[in-house]
Amino acid sequence: MLTVRLLSTADYDAIIGVWQAAALTVRHTGRDSRERFAQQQANGQAALGAYADDQLVGVALVTQDGRKGWINRLAVLPAFQRRGVGMALIQAAEAHLRGLNLEIHAALIEHHNAASLALFQKAGYRVEQIYYVTKRDHPDA
Repeated sequence: MLTVRLLSTADYDAIIGVWQAAALTVRHTGRDSRERFAQQQANGQAALGAYADDQLVGVALVTQDGRKGWINRLAVLPAFQRRGVGMALIQAAEAHLRGLNLEIHAALIEHHNAASLALFQKAGYRVEQIYYVTKRDHPDA
């Protein structure tokens, strides 16, 4: 049985474990550090965890900028991929964002991640032709 619930800073190590197992880049000394994660949680970020029984098998971070909701860092343990976990996290994230009266939901997907792109398209997301530009004060930012 799969359930999705809010996670807290106490779940940080388990979240990092899922990200690493799913081959996400983790910036331990930058934006993914324990301290930064706690700051982000305090500033309104919601961390959602998908559980199969008592095992954390998927994670998504949900943020918003006042106009639009964002689904970030969605990751599922490899053994649980393509079993509905990612879709359950997307649906829970959307419900969270609708609860904040946000009607636009978005995600950024790296160009090489065809599986993630297919998942979001299956969930009804359309691909926009947008350039993502970034300027970082340091490599781990």
